[in-house]
Amino acid sequence: QVQLRESGPGLVEPSQTLSLTCTVSGGSITTSFYAWGWIRQPPGKGLEWIADIHSDGYTYYSPSLQSRTFISRDTSKNQFSLQLRSVTPEDTAVYYCVRGVNWSYDYWGQGTQVTVSS
Repeated sequence: QVQLRESGPGLVEPSQTLSLTCTVSGGSITTSFYAWGWIRQPPGKGLEWIADIHSDGYTYYSPSLQSRTFISRDTSKNQFSLQLRSVTPEDTAVYYCVRGVNWSYDYWGQGTQVTVSS
């Protein structure tokens, strides 16, 4: 059973960098054909895809967030991470780490609330 767990600060000040880490258990992030990514849901809005990193290390970003986003991984720890720079209150959301396969996401973390506020 694959499990994903997000970690990171729940409060970030405007203009700072939001950093989140996803720890994966029950499966390797280097196993072929899987993607690992981040999705967020702002309050009262729908889900928004942010970025993926595939098992081969290739990365893909949402065009609307690409200029501020960086996704990386630490294969020795079976973790992947998100950095979102220059945050504003509009980046306030529940952030989920997910596993993708065949153009869908089959495993989700429980989500972590991130609030951007001074």
